[in-house]
Order: sequence, then C-alpha cells, then structure tokens
Amino acid sequence: MKLSENWLREWVNPPATATELAYKLNMAGLECEAEPMLDVLPKGIVVGKILSTTPHPQADRLRICEVDAGTGEVLQIVCGAANARPGILVPAALPGAVLPNGTEIGKAALRGVESSGMLCSASELGLAEKSEGLLELDPKAVPGTPIEKHLGLADQLLVLELTPNRGDCLSIAGLARETAALYGLQMTPPRIRPAVVEPETRVNVIVDDHGGCPHYVGRVVIGLNSKARTPDWMSERLRRCGIRTIHPVVDITNYVMLELGQPMHGFDAEQLKGAIRVRRAKAGEQLKLLNEQAITLDPRDLLITDDTGPLVLAGVMGGTASGCSALTTSVFLEAACFEPVSIATSGRRHKLLSDSRYRFERGVDPALQRQALERATALVQQICGGRAGPIVEVGIAPAHVAEITLRHSQITRLLGCEIPVNRVVPLLHSLGLAVNPTGANSWKAKVPPHRYDLRIEADLVEEIGRLHGYDNIAPRAYAAELAPFSPKETQRPLDRIKDALVARGYQEVVTYSFVDPKLQAQLDPETPGVLLDNPIAETMAVMRTTIWSGLIPTWQYNRQRQQKRARLFEAGAVYALEGNGNREQAKLAGLIAGPQLPEQWGVASRPVDFFDARVDLEALFGTALGYESAQHPALHPGRTARIVRDGVAVGWLGALHPRLAEAFDISEALYLFELDWTAVRGLALPAPGGVSEFPSSRRDLAFVVDEAVAAQALAEVIREAAAPLLKTLQTFDVYRGTGLPAGRKSIAFGLIFQDYSRTLNVEEVDAVAARVAASVQARLGGSVRE
Repeated sequence: MKLSENWLREWVNPPATATELAYKLNMAGLECEAEPMLDVLPKGIVVGKILSTTPHPQADRLRICEVDAGTGEVLQIVCGAANARPGILVPAALPGAVLPNGTEIGKAALRGVESSGMLCSASELGLAEKSEGLLELDPKAVPGTPIEKHLGLADQLLVLELTPNRGDCLSIAGLARETAALYGLQMTPPRIRPAVVEPETRVNVIVDDHGGCPHYVGRVVIGLNSKARTPDWMSERLRRCGIRTIHPVVDITNYVMLELGQPMHGFDAEQLKGAIRVRRAKAGEQLKLLNEQAITLDPRDLLITDDTGPLVLAGVMGGTASGCSALTTSVFLEAACFEPVSIATSGRRHKLLSDSRYRFERGVDPALQRQALERATALVQQICGGRAGPIVEVGIAPAHVAEITLRHSQITRLLGCEIPVNRVVPLLHSLGLAVNPTGANSWKAKVPPHRYDLRIEADLVEEIGRLHGYDNIAPRAYAAELAPFSPKETQRPLDRIKDALVARGYQEVVTYSFVDPKLQAQLDPETPGVLLDNPIAETMAVMRTTIWSGLIPTWQYNRQRQQKRARLFEAGAVYALEGNGNREQAKLAGLIAGPQLPEQWGVASRPVDFFDARVDLEALFGTALGYESAQHPALHPGRTARIVRDGVAVGWLGALHPRLAEAFDISEALYLFELDWTAVRGLALPAPGGVSEFPSSRRDLAFVVDEAVAAQALAEVIREAAAPLLKTLQTFDVYRGTGLPAGRKSIAFGLIFQDYSRTLNVEEVDAVAARVAASVQARLGGSVRE
C-alpha cells in the first residue's frame, strides 16, 4: 500500500524526514519504505489555458493553439493531442523547461509554424506510464501557476507492507494514529460535520444476517451535478495511492477508504428497486461484477441486494447494476462493517482481489461507518452539489471490543526491561485505549474497536514495547538451559544419505509441493490429492502425492537445455486425502537418465538400466531392502519392483512407463525410485564381533529353478539353510539356454563358510551344502546343476 507523505502531514506532522519516519515505523513493527513520487521534478512547466485552436496548414493531426500561460502574452503552441480544445487548462512547458525525463523544451518550428513551448500529457510529466491526450486540469486553476505547486508534486510516497493483524493502519487516519503515538503528538484530522438533512428521501435497509453484517448505515443524496469532475487534488492523491479516477462519486468513496479506512459503495439511487437487503446468497444465483466477470454465487456468500436480485458481493466487489454513470443525479451512499472471515472466504472462493476485500478481511472498525458516511456526504456536496437525506442505520456501533487486565510485573517479565509505572497509562492512551487502575501497578484497558489485534495481556505489553522503542531496550544476558540433542542410534541421518547420493553423482533438487493435476493423475491416479483453494496457477493446483511429479519436469527442463545425463534426488513431503483430513508423509525419491557414465575414452557408453538404480539404493541401505516384481501405473510393467523391508512395502523402483514416456516426449531410458523415509531410516543396532583367525571354505553351487523364481528368494532360502556357518553369499552367474529345460534357468552362488573357534573340515562344509540343496528342492523346486 502506498500513502502520500503530504497527506499524512495534514493529520500529524512529526519533526522528521520521510526517511526518518519510515525508519521509526519499521522499528515499531510497520514495514515501511519512503520513496520520492518523482525522481526529478519538472521545471518551467505551468498551468496554461487554451484560448483558441486552428488547424495546422501543413498537417491534419496538428493544431495551432493560442495559450495563456500567465506570462502576460498569448503564446502560440503547436499540439497534436486529440483533446486540445478552447477553454481547457493543461500543463504548458515554456521555452527553457525541462521535463522529468530530461528533455529540454525550446522554441521550434513544426511544419513551418513556430511553436513557443509544448502542451503536456500525464506521461510526459512522469505521472503515468501511458496516457492519451493532454492532462486536463481543474477549470479553476490559475494560468501561470507552476505545475509542481498546483499538483503538489514535491511529495514522498510511504510504501507499507503490513502484517495481516494491522488492518487498522491501512489508511491515513490509522497511520497518523501510529505516528502520533510514536512521536507523542496530537492528531489534527479534518473536521467532519453532520450534513444538513433537507429531503426526507431514504432507502429502507434490511439486514437478515447480523453476524455477517453487524453495522450498516446509508443515506440518499439527490440533485447531483452529473457534469462535475473529480478535482485535481483528489485525483492526484488517489493516483499516488495506486487508484485511478473513474467517476466523482466512486472517487470520493475510494478517497474516504484511503483516508479513514472504511470501504464504501455508491449506488445510483434511481436504479434501486425496493429495499436494500443484506443476506446470504441463494443457490444458483448469478452476479455480473464490475470487472465484467460473471460468477455463480454460493449460499455462504454475503450479498447486498434489492428487489431485483444481487447487486454487490458484500465487502468484495460491486455488480455492474450497482455503479454510478455519467447520468447519475442521485446516489445512495452506504458504509458497512462485515465479518472478516466471511469476506475472506468469499473472495478466495471466487478468486477476486480488491481494495475493499483487502481491508475487510483484516478487520474494519465497526464504529467507523457513520463518520465515514458523513465525510463522504460532505465531499459529494462539495464536488457534485446535492441535498442529503437522513441516515438509515441498522445495528449498533460498539464503544470497545475487549477489556484486558494489565500488570506491571508482566511488562517487566516479558520485555526484559523496566518501564516506569507512570509511563504505562500515557503510552496506552496514545493508542486510543481507555485505561483505569484496578490495584497497585495494575490496570484494566478497554480496547477501541479499530484494534482487532489486541486481545490478551501480552498484546498490550507488545504495544508498550513498540512505543517505548525496541532499540531502547538494553541487551542483557539470560540464563538458559539447552538440552543437547542426541540422535537415536537406530535412526539413519537424512543428511548422511544425501551426502552419499551426492558422492554417487546425484544432485539434490527442491521442487514445489503443489503440482499440475494432469501430471499427477498420470503418475499416481489411485491416490486422491489435496486440491488448493487458491492456487498460484492452474498447473499448480494440487498438493503432490509423489515427488516424481517434480523430478520429471525438472529432468525435462534440463534435457531441453542439452543436459543429456541426469542424477537427481529430492527429500520432502507428499500429501494425500485420508478420511476427513490430510496425510503428510516424508519421502526420498530419485531419478536417473542418460548414459550410465560421463562421456570418456576408456569405457563404451551405454544407457542406464534397472540395476544402476538398484545398486545406488544398495549402496545407501545395503541388503536391508528387498525387491519383488510388481505393477505400478507410472512404471514399465516388466521393469518394476516393489521395495520391501521386513516384509513391508516401503517404496518403488522402475523404468518410466512407455505410455508416459511417449506423452512426455522422453526417448531416453528413465528410471525412478521413491521410498517412505520413515520406514527406511531405521537401522539395526550395531553388534560388535571378533575377526576369525581360522581360514574360510568356499562351495560354488548352481541351482536350476523356474523362471518365476527370483534370485533374491533363492538367496534367502540359502542363507536360512546355511546359517550360522555361512558368512558371505555371492551371485556370480545366471544361465539360460542349451542343456536346460524350457522355462528354467540356472543361478550360481558362491557360499563362503567360516567359524570363529576352529577350522571347518570338509565333512562339515559338505553337510551344510547338502542341507542347502535339500532346502532349495523342498521350498522352490530347484535342483543342483551338474
């Protein structure tokens, strides 16, 4: 939000520059930065009045204007603006003038006609990026007045980034209140007098939902001058705050919003049918908004309606049927307080942003409406004329919203410094709180309705600390007890796993947790995702259920930039719907693609395969993980394994499904893995053991088994049968072909036996080998190959 420094100083004028004021506000918890409205002020540009215009004899688009620039003589200036016409006042750059962009203006001949200066548009003055035609000034402007004086261009902008709990500072009044409290000054707000009520014209107001709208005021103003224009002083203040001028009544309601913090709306009273009603929407109702967007209303939406139907999505945006036009001669001005959560949810539901919603969802003073209405009435009568009707009011404006007990001992304890007792009450009074003593060094504070954020004692202590000045609190040493963190011996540190992956050539990536719903549906169609209510974009509308939805686009991005080899991994959370809530789960995922080794002369290049990914996992987790053939919708039917640990599925490993590879335009081999980190981070407790002094013995056994028997299943049977003498089991050959029946294969293992107490003899080793052969025969139907 941007506010004018000059406007603020009309309310309170601290003895500080704009930069010093911004620093003071920053130190008080209001993020603020001061910046000049214009980097360079124009020089030699004055108010000029066009007396007459004649066509240029040599150019159809040019006009020769006679201009009164307050110099005592009529100047001849050639101008090409379409709106150059007799009687209007515009900025005139005299010979010798310098525009903000550095252009110097002098006398010149344009197509043979002498021009003594230049008539300026808003963009040429640096007041707008683009503009069409000359900047038309107030009819009462005095020719010859320097333009920087007439428009008040010597100004600074206070750029505020407020936290959501400080909605009370989203106005000149709120910022002035803070500034006055910080500098110990008194505010001088504009005097607002109640309007003289002349006609008894009124619009009935009915509020059906008092919870959603606790306070509503409105009045009719008739007899407006439909040709009135917004004065320069108002349009300039609106422009500096980032609001464009539209219509005098609309501009006045925006001005009051910026000045007092109360969003308002002006209806064309002649277009209203029946009573104004504040109610919830009916299912299926439609509303076309001022931004030309048509929305279907939800029964939870709060509306302002008349007998014809919805006029305004309350607190968010008006409808096309609710606005004023160039023909408007009577208006119904409204000011209301709406419940913040209702406005916030309606705005998010329909994806609508507005200055009104921004303020209402942070909390608008429920006692401000009548004051804002009187201020708007006075401005309407000042600019457009008219006669005001009586105020129609529904609801009661509260005097305060909370009572909080404050103890001086708590101030000292929470701030860590001593605040004199006699300073507490003046500091709270400066914020508008009514304070009464309740005992020795304790008080009862009544919170004004504009301070939604003050609810508990600690909030008042924080306010005292802000006003006292955080930089005035001396540093001191505090005794603290810090319990050292001792990681469990049975848990594998994630950082160590990351380091191991990096050592194997992987690079860590961090991707968004919200992803493209279409991509996720292709990768994980069986898991319901968590939809976002207000996504950044349509391609980031759902929370990820698999980290692959971030890894694959990352690989595609790099591949499009000639990165042919990839080793990527990410550790993060995935999310899924579970019952009435959401489930969050930590995962570790990776992707490999391209050549198995970087390009070199010593080894022939080959693409990565399933076993390259598996060997990386085995390097991380050893033999703690097992692999079994399975099916996954995102992975190749014949190159996919479910990863298990202690009989429990903990993840997946496999090649990207050919259907998806074609859809993603990926021609290279692409292998993925994903593990449940919570399930795989556990380790067995280390068990110390001695080194045997006795020699080992080896037996090589080749088993003929069915093709369906996995090598891992065969190895598990061998280990079980050969225990406890078996120390190492190695797979060294797999054979299919001549000499073996169809559908059978041969897998050869090296079995290494050893004992810690003695040398094993041949008979003992043969007995174990025989036991292994018998077990394989009985459990897997395998036989020892001769």
